[in-house]
Amino acid sequence: MHRHAAALVTVSAGMLIVIILLEFFYFRRLSGGLASLDMRVFGFTPDEGMAWLTALGRRGSEIVIVWHYLTFALVFPALFSLTLIALFLSAGQRLPRFAALSNSVRVGFALALVLPFTLADYVQNFAVVRLLSDFLSANPDSLGLASALIVTKFALGLIPLAVIVAFYLAGERHKRAGLPGNEDEQGRSQ
Repeated sequence: MHRHAAALVTVSAGMLIVIILLEFFYFRRLSGGLASLDMRVFGFTPDEGMAWLTALGRRGSEIVIVWHYLTFALVFPALFSLTLIALFLSAGQRLPRFAALSNSVRVGFALALVLPFTLADYVQNFAVVRLLSDFLSANPDSLGLASALIVTKFALGLIPLAVIVAFYLAGERHKRAGLPGNEDEQGRSQ
């Protein structure tokens, strides 16, 4: 793994740990033990969404907006996306055909793979902030949209992860087979 990718993985993992700690040790206390909406990988029903909003109340909603959505939720999607791009490029560099592509084509592939996740994450964050800041906007349609965006975000995040794993495994197989074209990567690792 390249140094830039390793540094981004470390920072992203650290931020994710902080987000998870906030969720379990602070936000769930505010909501009576209910999981935050954007932590529900498989979405939620409108009743579950309303239960969470009601349990938070006005004060809890403001705290979640400030401590999650105006801080970590602004930075983490971009940071995680940069991490995915760096991992994709690093894993792809181990494949001679991918490495032979121009840098702009490789970066274009990475962006096309990761940007849908990034956009879905920011749109989902906006939808949840809208619900938290204006209880009157919370209805079955807006809650259903927020739930669908959360599921979409997680699904779109799995796509680049799956490609990165596939690239890594193909690179390992290529390296074990001793196929030509991997000299650059071998030289870098020494």
